[in-house]
Amino acid sequence: MNDAKKKSPGRPRSAASHQAILKAALELLSEVGFEAMSIESIAARAGVGKTTIYRRYSSKNELIADAIETMREEVLIPDTGTISSDIDALIANAAQITLTPLGRQAVAMIISSASSNAGFAQIYWEKYLQPRRQAFEIVIDRAKARNEVPTDLDSGLVFDTMSGIMLYALIFPPTEPWTTFVRRALSLLLK
Repeated sequence: MNDAKKKSPGRPRSAASHQAILKAALELLSEVGFEAMSIESIAARAGVGKTTIYRRYSSKNELIADAIETMREEVLIPDTGTISSDIDALIANAAQITLTPLGRQAVAMIISSASSNAGFAQIYWEKYLQPRRQAFEIVIDRAKARNEVPTDLDSGLVFDTMSGIMLYALIFPPTEPWTTFVRRALSLLLK
């Protein structure tokens, strides 16, 4: 086939449309919840056609997971030289993201959507939690190499426990500062 007859890849994707889609998805998620929103309502709110969304996402679950991700920062893998300082850096990063009004709203949306929709929960696990869990394993592996924690410490279990403590303290605020509470609770695991 000669170059003149090759198919064109189509119109380039618009960054502005993509941002409008993500913004509309977050707004609707907040306003009506995961189950009540639709690709049609997201497209209408974003001012794009449904096909514009389907060119980027194969499902509502994938779109919502991606939209929530836009509120989060890149995976942080601290390397301060000690497990204590690394954990402090992780907690400080989580606090910056989670303890804002938008962060609290995102956590509420994630928990609500994931608990009522297994498809969303699976996509969110794969796209968000698993990469962070793997990054945390690097932090624990470094601590093992420095003999700061037992070599059989299960990094996945520590990550899951840390996440649970953070969520619990977010929903039921402790009497001490959030970061202090989370750090103190984690110190019990890392002794």
